[in-house]
Amino acid sequence: MERTTGHDRALTVLGMESSCDDTAAAVLRHEPGTAPVILANVVMGQAALHAPFGGVVPELAARAHAEKMDLAVEQALAGAGLSLGDLDLVAVTAGPGLIGGVLAGVMCAKGIAMGAGLPLVGVNHLAGHALTPRLTDGAGFPYLMLLVSGGHCQFLLVEGPDRFTRLGGTIDDAPGEAFDKTAKLLGLEQPGGPAVEREAARGDAARFRFPRPLLDRPGCDMSFSGLKTALIRSRDQVMAGRGGLTRQDRADLCAGFQAAVADVLAEKSRRALAECTARGLRPTAFAVAGGVAANQALRLRLTEVAGDVPFLAPPLRLCTDNGAMIAWAGLERFRAGGTDGMDLAARPRWPLDRQSPSLIGSGRKGPKA
Repeated sequence: MERTTGHDRALTVLGMESSCDDTAAAVLRHEPGTAPVILANVVMGQAALHAPFGGVVPELAARAHAEKMDLAVEQALAGAGLSLGDLDLVAVTAGPGLIGGVLAGVMCAKGIAMGAGLPLVGVNHLAGHALTPRLTDGAGFPYLMLLVSGGHCQFLLVEGPDRFTRLGGTIDDAPGEAFDKTAKLLGLEQPGGPAVEREAARGDAARFRFPRPLLDRPGCDMSFSGLKTALIRSRDQVMAGRGGLTRQDRADLCAGFQAAVADVLAEKSRRALAECTARGLRPTAFAVAGGVAANQALRLRLTEVAGDVPFLAPPLRLCTDNGAMIAWAGLERFRAGGTDGMDLAARPRWPLDRQSPSLIGSGRKGPKA
Protein backbone atom coordinates (compact mmCIF):
# COMPACT_ATOMS: atom_id res chain seq x y z
CA MET A 1 0.00 0.00 0.00
CA GLU A 2 1.35 3.44 -0.88
CA ARG A 3 2.59 5.55 1.99
CA THR A 4 0.60 8.60 0.85
CA THR A 5 -2.84 7.01 1.29
CA GLY A 6 -3.99 7.09 4.87
CA HIS A 7 -7.76 7.31 4.97
CA ASP A 8 -8.41 3.86 6.42
CA ARG A 9 -5.17 2.65 7.93
CA ALA A 10 -3.08 3.34 10.99
CA LEU A 11 -0.71 6.29 10.68
CA THR A 12 2.28 7.31 12.78
CA VAL A 13 2.93 11.05 12.71
CA LEU A 14 5.78 13.27 13.84
CA GLY A 15 4.50 16.67 14.99
CA MET A 16 6.80 19.71 15.36
CA GLU A 17 5.96 23.03 17.02
CA SER A 18 8.05 26.21 17.35
CA SER A 19 5.69 29.18 17.05
CA CYS A 20 6.69 31.00 20.24
CA ASP A 21 8.97 29.93 23.10
CA ASP A 22 8.48 26.16 23.33
CA THR A 23 10.44 23.81 21.07
CA ALA A 24 8.24 20.72 20.87
CA ALA A 25 8.10 17.41 19.06
CA ALA A 26 5.74 14.48 19.48
CA VAL A 27 4.99 11.13 17.92
CA LEU A 28 1.35 10.14 17.62
CA ARG A 29 -0.27 7.01 16.24
CA HIS A 30 -3.87 6.64 15.16
CA GLU A 31 -5.87 3.81 13.67
CA PRO A 32 -9.35 4.73 12.40
CA GLY A 33 -12.04 3.65 14.82
CA THR A 34 -9.75 3.81 17.85
CA ALA A 35 -8.51 6.58 20.13
CA PRO A 36 -5.24 8.25 19.09
CA VAL A 37 -2.18 7.35 21.15
CA ILE A 38 0.54 9.87 22.00
CA LEU A 39 3.68 7.75 21.95
CA ALA A 40 6.01 10.58 22.99
CA ASN A 41 5.60 14.28 23.71
CA VAL A 42 8.75 16.38 24.23
CA VAL A 43 8.62 20.08 25.14
CA MET A 44 11.80 22.11 25.61
CA GLY A 45 10.80 25.36 27.26
CA GLN A 46 12.71 28.65 27.11
CA ALA A 47 11.50 30.31 30.32
CA ALA A 48 14.99 30.60 31.82
CA LEU A 49 16.36 32.05 28.57
CA HIS A 50 13.84 34.90 28.46
CA ALA A 51 13.40 35.50 32.22
CA PRO A 52 15.99 38.32 32.45
CA PHE A 53 14.05 40.29 29.82
CA GLY A 54 10.57 39.94 31.33
CA GLY A 55 9.13 38.42 28.17
CA VAL A 56 9.91 36.50 24.99
CA VAL A 57 12.71 37.95 22.85
CA PRO A 58 11.97 36.79 19.27
CA GLU A 59 15.59 36.65 18.12
CA LEU A 60 16.67 34.55 21.10
CA ALA A 61 13.64 32.29 20.69
CA ALA A 62 14.41 31.68 17.02
CA ARG A 63 18.03 30.81 17.74
CA ALA A 64 17.01 28.39 20.49
CA HIS A 65 14.51 26.69 18.19
CA ALA A 66 17.17 26.26 15.50
CA GLU A 67 19.53 24.72 18.06
CA LYS A 68 17.02 22.42 19.75
CA MET A 69 14.42 21.28 17.22
CA ASP A 70 16.45 18.34 15.92
CA LEU A 71 17.20 17.33 19.52
CA ALA A 72 13.50 17.45 20.39
CA VAL A 73 12.71 15.23 17.40
CA GLU A 74 15.47 12.82 18.36
CA GLN A 75 14.16 12.58 21.93
CA ALA A 76 10.57 12.09 20.74
CA LEU A 77 11.54 9.24 18.43
CA ALA A 78 13.63 7.65 21.18
CA GLY A 79 10.75 8.00 23.64
CA ALA A 80 8.41 6.32 21.16
CA GLY A 81 10.94 3.59 20.43
CA LEU A 82 10.80 4.38 16.72
CA SER A 83 13.02 5.57 13.89
CA LEU A 84 12.29 7.84 10.93
CA GLY A 85 11.54 4.73 8.88
CA ASP A 86 8.56 3.96 11.12
CA LEU A 87 6.85 7.28 10.38
CA ASP A 88 4.14 7.90 7.81
CA LEU A 89 3.95 11.68 7.95
CA VAL A 90 5.70 14.85 9.17
CA ALA A 91 3.48 17.68 10.43
CA VAL A 92 4.89 21.08 11.39
CA THR A 93 3.56 24.43 12.56
CA ALA A 94 3.82 26.75 9.57
CA GLY A 95 2.23 29.77 11.32
CA PRO A 96 1.03 32.00 12.77
CA GLY A 97 3.70 33.00 15.27
CA LEU A 98 7.09 34.57 15.71
CA ILE A 99 8.45 34.19 12.22
CA GLY A 100 12.01 33.19 13.16
CA GLY A 101 10.81 30.30 15.30
CA VAL A 102 8.25 29.17 12.74
CA LEU A 103 10.89 29.23 10.03
CA ALA A 104 13.29 27.14 12.14
CA GLY A 105 10.64 24.45 12.59
CA VAL A 106 9.55 24.46 8.94
CA MET A 107 13.08 24.13 7.63
CA CYS A 108 13.87 21.26 10.00
CA ALA A 109 10.65 19.48 9.02
CA LYS A 110 11.43 19.88 5.32
CA GLY A 111 14.84 18.30 5.84
CA ILE A 112 13.35 15.34 7.71
CA ALA A 113 10.55 14.83 5.18
CA MET A 114 12.91 15.04 2.21
CA GLY A 115 15.57 12.83 3.76
CA ALA A 116 13.11 10.15 4.88
CA GLY A 117 10.84 10.37 1.83
CA LEU A 118 7.80 11.30 3.92
CA PRO A 119 4.77 13.46 3.12
CA LEU A 120 4.87 16.94 4.68
CA VAL A 121 1.87 18.80 6.09
CA GLY A 122 1.99 22.41 7.25
CA VAL A 123 -0.32 23.05 10.20
CA ASN A 124 -1.94 26.24 11.41
CA HIS A 125 -0.87 26.56 15.05
CA LEU A 126 -4.37 27.73 15.99
CA ALA A 127 -5.88 24.67 14.32
CA GLY A 128 -3.66 22.55 16.55
CA HIS A 129 -5.31 24.08 19.62
CA ALA A 130 -8.78 24.12 18.06
CA LEU A 131 -8.69 20.41 17.15
CA THR A 132 -7.27 19.26 20.49
CA PRO A 133 -10.75 18.23 21.79
CA ARG A 134 -10.87 15.65 19.00
CA LEU A 135 -7.46 14.33 20.05
CA THR A 136 -8.29 14.11 23.76
CA ASP A 137 -12.05 13.49 23.81
CA GLY A 138 -13.08 12.46 20.31
CA ALA A 139 -15.32 15.53 19.98
CA GLY A 140 -17.66 15.44 17.00
CA PHE A 141 -18.34 18.34 14.66
CA PRO A 142 -19.59 20.99 15.10
CA TYR A 143 -18.39 22.24 18.47
CA LEU A 144 -17.74 25.65 19.96
CA MET A 145 -14.12 26.40 20.87
CA LEU A 146 -12.74 29.15 23.08
CA LEU A 147 -9.09 29.35 22.09
CA VAL A 148 -7.43 31.37 24.83
CA SER A 149 -3.64 31.53 24.87
CA GLY A 150 -0.66 33.85 25.14
CA GLY A 151 -1.14 35.58 21.80
CA HIS A 152 -4.64 34.67 20.72
CA CYS A 153 -8.20 34.64 22.01
CA GLN A 154 -11.05 33.62 19.72
CA PHE A 155 -14.43 31.96 19.75
CA LEU A 156 -14.50 29.46 16.90
CA LEU A 157 -17.27 27.29 15.53
CA VAL A 158 -15.34 24.18 14.47
CA GLU A 159 -17.20 22.36 11.70
CA GLY A 160 -14.36 20.33 10.15
CA PRO A 161 -10.57 19.87 10.14
CA ASP A 162 -10.27 22.97 7.97
CA ARG A 163 -13.65 24.67 8.54
CA PHE A 164 -13.62 27.36 11.21
CA THR A 165 -15.99 30.28 11.73
CA ARG A 166 -14.86 33.00 14.12
CA LEU A 167 -17.68 34.35 16.27
CA GLY A 168 -15.50 36.87 18.08
CA GLY A 169 -12.02 37.58 19.34
CA THR A 170 -9.81 40.01 21.20
CA ILE A 171 -9.19 43.37 19.54
CA ASP A 172 -5.99 44.02 21.50
CA ASP A 173 -4.14 42.09 24.21
CA ALA A 174 -5.01 38.41 24.52
CA PRO A 175 -5.67 37.15 28.08
CA GLY A 176 -2.34 35.35 28.20
CA GLU A 177 -0.53 38.59 27.39
CA ALA A 178 -2.55 40.37 30.07
CA PHE A 179 -1.61 37.73 32.65
CA ASP A 180 2.07 38.01 31.71
CA LYS A 181 2.02 41.79 31.88
CA THR A 182 0.20 41.71 35.21
CA ALA A 183 2.87 39.41 36.63
CA LYS A 184 5.61 41.73 35.38
CA LEU A 185 3.90 44.80 36.84
CA LEU A 186 3.62 43.09 40.23
CA GLY A 187 7.11 41.67 40.29
CA LEU A 188 6.09 38.03 39.77
CA GLU A 189 8.00 35.48 37.74
CA GLN A 190 7.30 34.48 34.15
CA PRO A 191 5.34 32.83 32.66
CA GLY A 192 2.80 35.08 34.29
CA GLY A 193 -0.34 32.95 34.08
CA PRO A 194 0.59 30.35 36.70
CA ALA A 195 2.20 32.99 38.93
CA VAL A 196 -0.89 35.22 38.96
CA GLU A 197 -3.16 32.21 39.53
CA ARG A 198 -1.12 31.13 42.56
CA GLU A 199 -1.24 34.61 44.09
CA ALA A 200 -4.95 35.01 43.31
CA ALA A 201 -5.76 31.85 45.25
CA ARG A 202 -4.88 33.64 48.50
CA GLY A 203 -6.31 37.04 47.56
CA ASP A 204 -9.60 38.91 48.02
CA ALA A 205 -11.18 39.38 44.59
CA ALA A 206 -13.64 41.97 45.95
CA ARG A 207 -11.03 44.42 47.23
CA PHE A 208 -10.19 45.88 43.81
CA ARG A 209 -13.08 46.25 41.39
CA PHE A 210 -11.59 46.24 37.91
CA PRO A 211 -13.54 47.01 34.71
CA ARG A 212 -15.09 44.29 32.54
CA PRO A 213 -14.29 45.67 29.06
CA LEU A 214 -16.84 45.47 26.21
CA LEU A 215 -19.56 43.84 28.32
CA ASP A 216 -21.67 46.91 27.54
CA ARG A 217 -21.49 46.15 23.82
CA PRO A 218 -23.19 43.31 21.94
CA GLY A 219 -21.26 40.49 20.34
CA CYS A 220 -18.37 38.23 21.29
CA ASP A 221 -15.37 40.51 20.75
CA MET A 222 -13.13 41.15 23.75
CA SER A 223 -10.58 43.67 25.01
CA PHE A 224 -8.09 43.32 27.86
CA SER A 225 -5.71 46.27 27.48
CA GLY A 226 -7.92 48.57 29.58
CA LEU A 227 -7.97 45.99 32.34
CA LYS A 228 -4.17 46.10 32.46
CA THR A 229 -4.26 49.91 32.68
CA ALA A 230 -6.73 49.76 35.56
CA LEU A 231 -4.45 47.37 37.42
CA ILE A 232 -1.50 49.76 37.01
CA ARG A 233 -3.55 52.59 38.50
CA SER A 234 -4.67 50.51 41.46
CA ARG A 235 -1.13 49.32 42.07
CA ASP A 236 0.23 52.85 41.95
CA GLN A 237 -2.44 54.14 44.34
CA VAL A 238 -1.57 51.46 46.89
CA MET A 239 2.15 52.12 46.53
CA ALA A 240 1.66 55.88 46.90
CA GLY A 241 -0.33 55.40 50.09
CA ARG A 242 1.88 52.77 51.68
CA GLY A 243 5.26 53.25 50.06
CA GLY A 244 5.15 49.78 48.52
CA LEU A 245 3.14 46.60 48.07
CA THR A 246 2.62 43.96 50.72
CA ARG A 247 2.23 40.37 49.69
CA GLN A 248 -1.48 40.62 50.52
CA ASP A 249 -1.81 43.69 48.30
CA ARG A 250 -0.25 41.71 45.46
CA ALA A 251 -2.52 38.73 46.06
CA ASP A 252 -5.63 40.93 46.14
CA LEU A 253 -4.62 42.66 42.91
CA CYS A 254 -4.11 39.28 41.24
CA ALA A 255 -7.44 37.99 42.53
CA GLY A 256 -9.30 41.05 41.27
CA PHE A 257 -7.60 40.86 37.89
CA GLN A 258 -8.29 37.14 37.48
CA ALA A 259 -11.93 37.61 38.47
CA ALA A 260 -12.36 40.32 35.85
CA VAL A 261 -10.86 38.13 33.10
CA ALA A 262 -13.06 35.22 34.16
CA ASP A 263 -16.19 37.39 34.16
CA VAL A 264 -15.48 38.68 30.65
CA LEU A 265 -14.73 35.24 29.22
CA ALA A 266 -17.77 33.70 30.95
CA GLU A 267 -20.18 36.33 29.61
CA LYS A 268 -18.70 36.26 26.12
CA SER A 269 -18.90 32.45 26.18
CA ARG A 270 -22.57 32.69 27.06
CA ARG A 271 -23.08 34.98 24.08
CA ALA A 272 -21.14 32.65 21.78
CA LEU A 273 -23.34 29.73 22.79
CA ALA A 274 -26.41 31.90 22.19
CA GLU A 275 -25.03 32.80 18.75
CA CYS A 276 -24.81 29.10 17.91
CA THR A 277 -28.46 28.71 18.86
CA ALA A 278 -29.40 31.75 16.74
CA ARG A 279 -27.70 30.08 13.77
CA GLY A 280 -29.76 26.94 14.31
CA LEU A 281 -26.77 24.93 15.51
CA ARG A 282 -26.44 22.81 18.61
CA PRO A 283 -22.75 22.27 19.28
CA THR A 284 -21.72 18.81 20.39
CA ALA A 285 -19.54 20.44 23.04
CA PHE A 286 -18.17 23.71 24.37
CA ALA A 287 -14.39 23.33 24.52
CA VAL A 288 -11.51 25.46 25.75
CA ALA A 289 -7.86 25.15 24.73
CA GLY A 290 -4.65 27.16 24.85
CA GLY A 291 -2.30 28.05 27.67
CA VAL A 292 -4.80 30.11 29.68
CA ALA A 293 -7.14 27.09 29.63
CA ALA A 294 -4.91 25.66 32.36
CA ASN A 295 -6.33 28.23 34.80
CA GLN A 296 -8.57 26.30 37.19
CA ALA A 297 -10.72 29.28 38.20
CA LEU A 298 -11.46 29.97 34.56
CA ARG A 299 -12.31 26.32 33.88
CA LEU A 300 -14.81 26.38 36.73
CA ARG A 301 -16.57 29.46 35.39
CA LEU A 302 -16.75 28.06 31.86
CA THR A 303 -18.13 24.76 33.15
CA GLU A 304 -20.97 26.71 34.75
CA VAL A 305 -21.65 28.66 31.55
CA ALA A 306 -21.78 25.50 29.41
CA GLY A 307 -24.93 24.30 31.17
CA ASP A 308 -26.26 21.21 29.43
CA VAL A 309 -23.71 21.44 26.62
CA PRO A 310 -20.79 19.08 27.40
CA PHE A 311 -17.73 21.04 28.52
CA LEU A 312 -14.32 19.81 27.36
CA ALA A 313 -10.89 20.96 28.50
CA PRO A 314 -7.64 19.19 27.60
CA PRO A 315 -5.20 17.84 30.18
CA LEU A 316 -2.94 20.59 31.48
CA ARG A 317 0.07 19.25 29.54
CA LEU A 318 -1.85 19.71 26.27
CA CYS A 319 -3.10 23.22 27.06
CA THR A 320 0.22 24.90 26.33
CA ASP A 321 2.04 24.60 23.00
CA ASN A 322 3.01 21.01 22.19
CA GLY A 323 3.85 18.75 19.27
CA ALA A 324 1.02 16.28 19.87
CA MET A 325 -1.65 18.77 18.85
CA ILE A 326 0.31 19.57 15.67
CA ALA A 327 0.68 15.88 14.88
CA TRP A 328 -3.08 15.38 15.27
CA ALA A 329 -4.05 18.46 13.24
CA GLY A 330 -1.61 17.37 10.52
CA LEU A 331 -3.06 13.87 10.50
CA GLU A 332 -6.61 15.22 10.15
CA ARG A 333 -5.57 17.46 7.27
CA PHE A 334 -3.64 14.64 5.60
CA ARG A 335 -6.63 12.29 5.80
CA ALA A 336 -8.73 15.04 4.22
CA GLY A 337 -6.31 15.08 1.27
CA GLY A 338 -4.03 17.94 2.25
CA THR A 339 -0.24 17.83 1.81
CA ASP A 340 2.49 20.37 1.14
CA GLY A 341 5.64 20.45 -0.93
CA MET A 342 9.12 21.77 -0.29
CA ASP A 343 7.78 25.26 -1.07
CA LEU A 344 5.85 25.31 2.23
CA ALA A 345 6.28 28.84 3.62
CA ALA A 346 6.50 30.04 7.22
CA ARG A 347 3.73 32.53 7.90
CA PRO A 348 3.59 35.14 10.68
CA ARG A 349 -0.18 35.55 10.11
CA TRP A 350 -2.61 32.82 9.14
CA PRO A 351 -6.30 33.25 10.03
CA LEU A 352 -8.35 30.11 10.57
CA ASP A 353 -11.49 31.84 9.37
CA ARG A 354 -10.54 33.16 5.96
CA GLN A 355 -13.91 34.89 5.45
CA SER A 356 -13.93 37.20 8.49
CA PRO A 357 -11.84 40.39 8.66
CA SER A 358 -8.52 40.06 10.49
CA LEU A 359 -8.54 40.95 14.16
CA ILE A 360 -6.84 44.17 15.14
CA GLY A 361 -3.42 44.27 16.75
CA SER A 362 -0.25 42.27 17.11
CA GLY A 363 0.58 40.90 20.54
CA ARG A 364 3.94 40.42 22.17
CA LYS A 365 3.64 36.63 21.98
CA GLY A 366 2.60 36.53 18.33
CA PRO A 367 0.48 38.24 15.72
CA LYS A 368 -3.27 38.02 15.96
CA ALA A 369 -4.89 36.01 13.20
